[in-house]
Amino acid sequence: MEEVTFIIIGGGIAGVSCAEILGYLCPNEKVILFTASPVIKAVTNIVPLSKMLAQFDVVEKNPESLTEFQPSLRIIHDPVVSLNSSEHFVTTVSGKMFKYKKLCICSGGIPNLISENDFVIGIRDTESIQNFQDRIKCARRIAIVGNGGIATECVYELTDVEVIWIIKDNHISAPFIDAGAAEFFQHKLLKGKEDGCEAKSFCKRKVYTVSKDGDIKGRGAALGPDWHADFNLQGSLLSKGKDVKVEYQCEVKKILKFHDCKPELQNSEPGWPVYVELTNGKIYGCDIIVSATGVIPNTTLSMVDDKVFELSIDGGIKVNEKMETNVEDIFAAGDVCTPSWDCAPHWFQMRLWTQAHQMGCYAAKTMVASLENETVMQDFCFEMFTHVTNFFGYRVVLLGLFNGQKLNNDYTCQVRVTPGVEYIKLVMKDGRMQGAVLIGDTDIEEMCENLILNQLDLSTIENDLLDPGIDIDDYFD
Repeated sequence: MEEVTFIIIGGGIAGVSCAEILGYLCPNEKVILFTASPVIKAVTNIVPLSKMLAQFDVVEKNPESLTEFQPSLRIIHDPVVSLNSSEHFVTTVSGKMFKYKKLCICSGGIPNLISENDFVIGIRDTESIQNFQDRIKCARRIAIVGNGGIATECVYELTDVEVIWIIKDNHISAPFIDAGAAEFFQHKLLKGKEDGCEAKSFCKRKVYTVSKDGDIKGRGAALGPDWHADFNLQGSLLSKGKDVKVEYQCEVKKILKFHDCKPELQNSEPGWPVYVELTNGKIYGCDIIVSATGVIPNTTLSMVDDKVFELSIDGGIKVNEKMETNVEDIFAAGDVCTPSWDCAPHWFQMRLWTQAHQMGCYAAKTMVASLENETVMQDFCFEMFTHVTNFFGYRVVLLGLFNGQKLNNDYTCQVRVTPGVEYIKLVMKDGRMQGAVLIGDTDIEEMCENLILNQLDLSTIENDLLDPGIDIDDYFD
């Protein structure tokens, strides 16, 4: 049985970030990262936008590219199937055993599919996107179920296909934006990408192909913020363009085959391989159903002793303010875990690649501190929620309680809209800024971040915050 200091389970953003920081903090300690995929996901090209806010790329890497600069790190493509926490060792699929001092579970999440069906595709990792790309080539109409980031980008990126977008909310992209911002995006939703105006920039990422033998269903690393850059999401209706129909405030009730449909539907919409019946009573025929309904924590790791992880109500492994689980010497980070500490007023968990990176880095620091019996202060990134992404060709910055989370509808909003250029929403309560949604090149990210963090009383200038004729930064010089 081989003995190492640190073991990390999972080759996604959280696991790789954890491994990189461990290599920096403890260059002489042995680290093994176990991954279910022959490629890993790493954060690169980090561009700070403010003290807490950063934009970055997520790239697929060959494991050797990471270990080349970290001689003490080994990345093994041999998934861990069981854990003996009492004796501190893990067992892999191939039957090999490894003993550890500290272990971090970064196994991520698995797609929360609406149904196990041959016509339902879950989008989570590169392998599932490759499957989607292969099948979309012959598609005339697809149904997309879900309203998060992946669903939003799918609808925008798809071309030459009819799209039925099925969402349970009363506006698009509800987990990230309000109805006003959804209206701001409406012209892009209907018009789609203009040829030549928003062409994808050249992608400098290497692409690695996963063989069928190496693919383990549902366990690939999560997609990054620009996952669609390397994939051709074009359907078969070359003269059609894109036709998007949004079905609001409904869900999929049933998935039907042609012979299960009512005769009148068979006469009006014949020839589709699969049909979706919605809770609003409508039925649509389509070629593919895309389930982009989020993920559930991947806590399938088997414990062979009498220890069990304490789970939260959402199924994630509970972690304290040091990313420690209830089992001694075992930590967790990323989508697989759920914070159980008293969170800062302007921070909350949202299973995004930004937080996976932050949690992975912080878990490495606390693992080292635990090994060396030192104390460590909680990372400042947990003081305020921050996220940068792109929707419909616009940069989207989310800060603090951007949708009024935790405020029980007791807040007001300051909004400024320049159609086709920018959308700004400031969430205010008692004269203090609580959150912000910044769409477009607004250049006020740092100002909003500081005002949320220091909770300065803005009562006297609240109505001037978004006045385009006033340089609001002058107030705080």
